[in-house]
Amino acid sequence: MRAHRWAVLSVGLFSSLPVFAQSSEDEAGDVAEVDKDRVGPLRERIPPVSGHLFRKKGRFELSPSASLSIKDAFFTKYMLGVALTYHAWETFGIGAHFTYAFPVVAGAAQVCNSDPTAGPVGCRSPTMTELDGRAPGQINLIGGLEGQWAPLYGKFSLFAESFIHFDIYALGGVALVRYAGPAASGLGSSTDTTVGGNAGVGMRVFLNRWLTLRAELRDLVYRENVLPLPATQLRQQIFFELGFSMFIPSVFTDQ
Repeated sequence: MRAHRWAVLSVGLFSSLPVFAQSSEDEAGDVAEVDKDRVGPLRERIPPVSGHLFRKKGRFELSPSASLSIKDAFFTKYMLGVALTYHAWETFGIGAHFTYAFPVVAGAAQVCNSDPTAGPVGCRSPTMTELDGRAPGQINLIGGLEGQWAPLYGKFSLFAESFIHFDIYALGGVALVRYAGPAASGLGSSTDTTVGGNAGVGMRVFLNRWLTLRAELRDLVYRENVLPLPATQLRQQIFFELGFSMFIPSVFTDQ
């Protein structure tokens, strides 16, 4: 009877071993799958998805541009320029810009004759000679240093098929302004230079990893000589600028 009990107990123990062994194998298999997912070749083949198509940190930005003045009472300035910016961080850069201006008589400028004895009363557009050295705002060159802060990076869908990446930035700095001011002799104009400041906002649209379209709106403030000398006047001038930017080097490494 005792031998029979030991036989039954032995059969029960041995019959349960495959269950425990199978359970241990299953647990070991689960751990192996987790380890394989963590260090396996699939993770190595697929890099993390980056939210940025474009990186600026450590790159130079060369920017040719064209601009014009807005709401100028006497002279409309058509300008060609170039800027070079170094982006020390992804959101901050420092650069220099140089712009050459071609002033022409603004359409809003008028010369009016209010004396009936001098001829018919009326108004007409002045000539460049009549305004040269007498009217303010005859800028012909702007150069300066400025900082650039770009806190906003985003993208929007185009026809639900592709995405346009862009960033928005603010800028500000000092400017050296050369203009045609009144001559001491009272005839014609003289070339004068003054220091001012400028601030503005801009937007880049990224075409690929090294080329962007760029638009800016700038506000320039400076002081210039006016008649009668030695009087001076604080001037404010708004410019709209459109251009493109080439980033150097043309490739970057995701960080």
